[in-house]
Amino acid sequence: MESAILLLSCPDAKGIDARISSFIWQNNGNIVHFDQHVDEEFHQYFARIEWTLEDFRIPKGEIQKAFAPLASELRADWRIHFSSERPKIGILVSRHLHCLYDLLAKWREGRLRCEIPLIIGDHEDARPIAEMFGVPFHHIPVSPERRVESEKQQVSLLEREGVELVVLARYGKILSPYFVNRFRNRIMSVHPSFLPAFPGKDPFTQAYRRGVKLLGATVHFVTEELDQGPIVLQDVVRVSHRDRLADLVRKSEDLEKSLLSEAVRLFCERRLLVYQNKTIVFE
Repeated sequence: MESAILLLSCPDAKGIDARISSFIWQNNGNIVHFDQHVDEEFHQYFARIEWTLEDFRIPKGEIQKAFAPLASELRADWRIHFSSERPKIGILVSRHLHCLYDLLAKWREGRLRCEIPLIIGDHEDARPIAEMFGVPFHHIPVSPERRVESEKQQVSLLEREGVELVVLARYGKILSPYFVNRFRNRIMSVHPSFLPAFPGKDPFTQAYRRGVKLLGATVHFVTEELDQGPIVLQDVVRVSHRDRLADLVRKSEDLEKSLLSEAVRLFCERRLLVYQNKTIVFE
């Protein structure tokens, strides 16, 4: 059964829940999920409301127009999606392939409700994986001398395919402000969250020699400031003195791929809202 999904943020006020619910009820809609949150610091209201379209009086193609007057009164930033949609996801990858494998496997299994029209690699390493899953692969080398040209090629391919979310599956290059601005709050990346404490070459070796007891990973939206964008998900895994260096790498990679695929799932199911430098996650 198809449903409509409203993602909305607006200044907090009395009666917002009631007004949105009344709009749906008056048009014979049945609400199946209503999740809301108020940020007390910014006095901002956030909501994800899902209702079934069976017997809903407003035709699917006219819901946006019908809701617009109420949204205007609420001074809302809002979008309406539908459960039948499959957002298009573009993947950028380098030579670390564990996240790419995991994303493609879950997509093939139907656990990620999306389309993946292309994979872009700055090396050829991922081509066999893309071919195995039947996804077109584009090799675009990136170097300091041709960075602008390479990014324009990447952006052109992504926009031509109508990509809604760009996933950096351990992509090894820093994106320019030009790239970030073309996909504002629509670029998702994962990195080991403990690495800023161990900069430079071989961070895992540094962590191993320091005897760390926790490894972390973070999924966030990409901004111009490196690794400072709105955080989507974070988690940690324990490490003991018995773990070898290879165990640290394995545990970190397992954590990275599980968090990244979960964050992509949340995006595809329309469960994420970004405000200021925070991400509201409707789980």
